[in-house]
Amino acid sequence: MSERVLKSLQTLDEVRVAHQTRRLFGWAITMAGTLLLLNRFAASLAVAAVAEALQGGLVAALATAGGAFPILMAKRISERSTDALLGFGAGVMLAATAFSLLLPALAAATGLGLEKWGAAGITASGVALGALALLAADRVLPHQHAPTEGASGATTLGRVALFVAAITLHNIPEGLAIGVAFAQEGGGATVAGGIALQDIPEGLVVAAALAGAGVGRVPAFLVAAATGLAEPVAAVMGATLVVDLPALLPWALAFAAGAMLFVISHEIIPESHRRGHESLATGGLIAGFCLMMVLDTALA
Repeated sequence: MSERVLKSLQTLDEVRVAHQTRRLFGWAITMAGTLLLLNRFAASLAVAAVAEALQGGLVAALATAGGAFPILMAKRISERSTDALLGFGAGVMLAATAFSLLLPALAAATGLGLEKWGAAGITASGVALGALALLAADRVLPHQHAPTEGASGATTLGRVALFVAAITLHNIPEGLAIGVAFAQEGGGATVAGGIALQDIPEGLVVAAALAGAGVGRVPAFLVAAATGLAEPVAAVMGATLVVDLPALLPWALAFAAGAMLFVISHEIIPESHRRGHESLATGGLIAGFCLMMVLDTALA
């Protein structure tokens, strides 16, 4: 064997060893980071507010699964019912944004010693940041609205994957809202209950859309239920952040409000109107808003 061949083999061995070393090093860093995150997560759950936020997020996730459950029995959910339920969910989220997030954000900012104009400025800035964050995510991450009937094969699978990604993304601000609400004095249970109410029709709509795109009933139910799992994770993140940095409370409340406003205006209302049932959707929105307003004020 020539000297050139030997050198080439030696070089290949060195490259292979270097590649394996980098891979092992990368895995070590990943495992260390994961362990640190798990340790931080376990420590966070020792804080009452974070544990309550996790429970609230799990309730919302279960509501999503409960809303999707009828797809296992019903042959088809009518478009009129779907749009009315979407409008109802939008109304619930809108009232929760106003009464459970924006008003407490103003109060929290005032509690930091700010005057009315300063409190209003912080709240408005937080709302803008929340909306801009969702807008950026909406532009950067590939997603699609509800899949249309008639798609099949790889096209269906691609649309379903993008649709599920969109729903999961838009569940994150709801989870953040739950976590931030539990981190303040009172109000967390009301926010979690309101978002859970909204998640019931959302779970049904997601499952119905997936079934209409050709996905089987059981997979449609499981996927719709899984989209709600983003909420307890985001709830813990939101509560942990505010518990560690209490001065961020007004910003966090306003940020969650802005994110939810973006979802309502950019996704839910247009989706409820696109099939020509605007009156039903608007009636559902008003009903949902009134119900959540009563829950948020009379039961507070």
